[in-house]
Amino acid sequence: MVDYSKEATRKSAKAGDITLNYYEAGESQADVGAGLPFVLLHGGGPGASAWSNFGSALPRFAVNFRTLLVDQPGFGGSDKPPVTANYFRHSADYLVKLLDELQIEKIHLLGNSLGGGTATRFALSYPDRVGRLVLMGPGGLSLNLFHADPTEGVKRLMDFSMAPSREALRAFISTMVVNQALVTDELVEERFADATAEGSLEAMRSMGASFWNPEWAEDGMLWREVHNLRKHTLLTWGREDRVNPLDGAMVALKQIPKAQLHVFPNCGHWAQIEAAEEFAEVTTAFLARHRERS
Repeated sequence: MVDYSKEATRKSAKAGDITLNYYEAGESQADVGAGLPFVLLHGGGPGASAWSNFGSALPRFAVNFRTLLVDQPGFGGSDKPPVTANYFRHSADYLVKLLDELQIEKIHLLGNSLGGGTATRFALSYPDRVGRLVLMGPGGLSLNLFHADPTEGVKRLMDFSMAPSREALRAFISTMVVNQALVTDELVEERFADATAEGSLEAMRSMGASFWNPEWAEDGMLWREVHNLRKHTLLTWGREDRVNPLDGAMVALKQIPKAQLHVFPNCGHWAQIEAAEEFAEVTTAFLARHRERS
């Protein structure tokens, strides 16, 4: 019996001048997705981390891939350096340093929300390091055609940032899912502890400010650049997403030459949780079709 628990899979490594925390399990199968490792990047809400977003998905992907769930800079157990560029670039540049440290040349890459923006920036900046790309309601690409900005979920995120409380965190988490039974007291307590741990609030605010800084803000508008993205890309969206609504997928679907879109019904921003089995099946099938020359 393989132990997929948090502590059994937890590791850390240098990424340039900082240390990143990550969770690793599985071995890549040569006949599935050309044998590439699979890296997953979490979203950016209060208390978000690789484990909170993808810990429950790890056993499903580790069957076929060497799977790494990475805490992005400023989150989870990773170091929390000041953000000195648009966050997507800031995080992508640390990710490539982590891969160099681990001697991993090429990966399949998945990003959820904030992690989707990081994954997109990584694929644009380091195209030779990416096989296929999976994006879940990604930041930077979600250009809302009909919904108002900021969206309901982003407003709740801002509310928590300005006045952190369990009540504000519960209101934010409630926008993540359709099934409100998932918003348990235990989840709120766990995320609140992580969100208010030493350095976490400052790191979250530094991340958020990078999208408003006039010198860096345009660098986060990834929808303007993705016509240059030549990777096979799976866009995944919850139909009831209240953070990055479904209409935000349309520009990315049109702009990315090799994009396809899968929509999960009765599902919010956390498809990997609300549609866990289907999410794993769709993602694995998409990655399995990769060939080195595809």
